[in-house]
This record gives sequence, structure tokens and C-alpha cells, in this order.
Amino acid sequence: MSLMANWSWNVQNPEADWLAWLYDYNSRLVIIGAILLGGAAGTIGCFTLLRKRALLGDAISHATLPGIAIAFILANHFGFSGKSPVWLLLGATLAGLLGIAAILAIRKLTRLKEDAALGIVLSVFFGLGVALLGIVQQIEGGNAAGLESYIYGKTAAMSRFDVQLIGVVGLLGIAGCILFFKEAKLLCFDEAFAASRGLPTTWLDVGLMALVVSVTIVGLQAVGLILIIALLVIPAAAARFWTDQLASMSCIAAFIGAASGGIGAIISATFAQMPSGPTIVLVCTLLFLLSMTWGAKRGIAIRAIRRQRFNRSISRQHLLRAVYELGETTTGLSAANAELGGGFSQDLPRQSVSFDEVLRKRSWTKHQLSRVARWAQRQELIELIGDEIRLTKRGMLKAKEITRQHRLWELYLITHAEVATTRVDRDADAIEHVLEPEVIAELEQLLQGTPGELPDSPHLLEVVSADVTDTTVNERGS
Repeated sequence: MSLMANWSWNVQNPEADWLAWLYDYNSRLVIIGAILLGGAAGTIGCFTLLRKRALLGDAISHATLPGIAIAFILANHFGFSGKSPVWLLLGATLAGLLGIAAILAIRKLTRLKEDAALGIVLSVFFGLGVALLGIVQQIEGGNAAGLESYIYGKTAAMSRFDVQLIGVVGLLGIAGCILFFKEAKLLCFDEAFAASRGLPTTWLDVGLMALVVSVTIVGLQAVGLILIIALLVIPAAAARFWTDQLASMSCIAAFIGAASGGIGAIISATFAQMPSGPTIVLVCTLLFLLSMTWGAKRGIAIRAIRRQRFNRSISRQHLLRAVYELGETTTGLSAANAELGGGFSQDLPRQSVSFDEVLRKRSWTKHQLSRVARWAQRQELIELIGDEIRLTKRGMLKAKEITRQHRLWELYLITHAEVATTRVDRDADAIEHVLEPEVIAELEQLLQGTPGELPDSPHLLEVVSADVTDTTVNERGS
């Protein structure tokens, strides 16, 4: 009841700082504009990121600066208002398109790589823009023109026209990505194949660049030409940690971009000392760090957890195989001495194996073996009886399957890869844990084995062969 009363008081109290943005028209405009810009930039940024042109937006945004300065100069010269956003955005658009043409020309007409072309265009155009801004300062009214807002951004000054422009351009950009999704996807992943299928790769490339230009131009007022690259790159890079599917990646990037814009604008509206553009970028960076750590597909923490689980699984498999083979050695070796190769693949009784025997076979420390044994015991694969290990019925079946896979791969390496028997165990250990059922079936076919049958261990056969040879030599000598 007290929470409801508190909420009711805050809604009725426009003085509440954390809800002040709800009652301010300009704040609502800024938040809506930031959300639309972030969503559009995140969607389009996915394609530039996969196209390996993440810095394209940075080069274009810097290339717009001389266009803004020239538009102000020409507008004043012909008697128009140099502060008109229409003239300034028109100049920025033309300069951005000229920057794209320069990048394409450098890439096509010279042997320079695309990163060099981006660096050249970025530095030259930005240097020219800074020089022209010096000229603007000498023009009447130039000091108060507010052109620096296009460099650093001035989100709080966005008007209804700016928000409408961002909304229209953003929706058109997203619609273009949806309409040409298949073509853009093929262009991003395999340009040569796309060309061989008859797709106009050059025009698709130009279209993608045009989308980047459009978002960059409308984003200048929000975060400025220096920080607009953050909205084009960071949401897309963050989405990459969550999925491998381009469609899902685009949706996630759009959500991250929109959330960054909305949350950053709300924080800026709540705390007057925090500028909107940098706050939006900082929120975007925070979401990137969250994705990099906990992303379901490639997050650092998730990958560490998966690696730990995989290592535990490998250790359990090694333990089960060691116990199985030790039991097999004690029960089948006498039969093998009588008839070479016989008796190794028979079903084994649930006998106990001591810790010392396993330690000698696996080269573990006692602490490591105890830890692995506890993991296997929790899975009900083994039973611990004092200082001995016994396979359960479930553990026996699992151990036999693991041993079979290991020996199939060992026999394949010996038969087809000519790997020495003394080294084959280590080579088999490196891959046996990731063998798919299809690979197992193919190995059985290559080795002409019976499906489900446990092959004899090549190591035991080698020991028995040596024993038989020594016995024969001794008999002949006597």
C-alpha cells in the first residue's frame, strides 16, 4: 500500500527528478529520437560489421564536416539562413556521398587496401572541415552558428522536425535492409559468389553505403560526427555475442541500439549535468560489456562455463575408460596369452579398481583423481568403496561406449594414418571426445567392423604379441 501511495505521489508531483522527463515535451522528443536513431543504426551496422567496414561510418561522419561548413558559407552568401538544418544537412549529405566516391575510387583505381582508403578520406576531409570552420568564425554570425554541435552532438536541442527526420530515415533504412536482406546477406558473406549468381554487387555495395550515409547524417544532431560511429558499431558487435544468425543479430542489435538511446536520453534528462550524446554511448558500451561477458553464443563467461563443463566431461570419460581397461586387462589378459587377440572385448564383471592403478594409468595427482571421481559419482557412473572405484551398471555401458570410440579412432590412425602404436593413444585422446555418430559409422565401415562391437585394444595386442615372441624365442633357444 505504501509503494502505491509513493508512486501516486510521484506521478502527481512533477517536481520528482526521476520522473521529470515524463512531463517535459522536449525530453520526450529527445528520448523518442534517440530510440529511433539507435534502432536504425544498430540494424544497418550489422551489415557494415559483417562486411568488414565497421569504420565506414566513422569516415563518412568525418567527411560531412566540410559539407556543413561550405553549406553555411554558401547559404550566407546567397542571403539564406546559414543555421537552417535543411541547408546544413544537405551539405553534409553531399560531402558524405563525395567521401564514399573517394573511398571507392581509391579502392578501384589503386592497389591500396580499403582500410587505407578509409583512413585517407577520414583525415583529409576532417582536416578540410576544421580549416573551413576557421573561415566560418570570421563570417558575421559565424561564432554563434552552433556548428560545433555537429561535431560533439547536441541531443537536448533536437526539435520535432529532427525527430521526424530521424524516424523517416530510420524506418526507410530498416525497410531497405528487410527488402534486400537475402542479397545483402550474400554480399556480406561471399561477394564473389554473389557476383557469380548475377547480383549487382557494386550497386548493392553503394546502396549499403547510402544507408550508412543517411543514418550518419541524421545522427549528427543527436550524438555528433565523432560519436555516431559508436551507434553503428557497438550494438552490432554486442549482438554478435548472442547469435550466429544474421536475422536474429539484426533484431538484437536494433534492440541494443534503441535501449542505449532511450536509457541514455532518460539519464541525461534526469541528471542535468550529463550530456546526452556521451551518456548514450556510455550506456551502449555498458550493454556491450554485458554482452561480451554473458552473451549466449560467444560471451566470455559462458564460454568459460562451457569449457569447464567440457573439461569435466573429458575427465569423466578418461576415468571411465581407465577403470574399464584396467578391469579388462585383469580379466582378459590370460585368455589373450592362450590365443592372440581373444577375450579383450568380452563383457566385464563389475569389479573394483584401486586409486593407485588409475593414477599410474592416467598420470593424475591424487587430488585430481578424487575430484574427477566425485564428479562421476554424482552422475551415478561409479561407486567409491574406500580406496577403490567400481563402475555402476550405467557407468559400465558408458565406459564401454567411450572405450569403443577411442579404439576405433586408434585403429583408424594405425591402419590409415600410419601412426605408431606407442603414440596413437595420445593422438586419439585429442579427438575422440568430439566424434559424431556419423563419423563412428564411417570408421566402422572403413575398418570393416561390426556396429556395436568393441574392438580389441591395439596396446594389449602389442603386449601379448611381445610376450608370445619372447616365449617362442626362449623355447627355440632351449
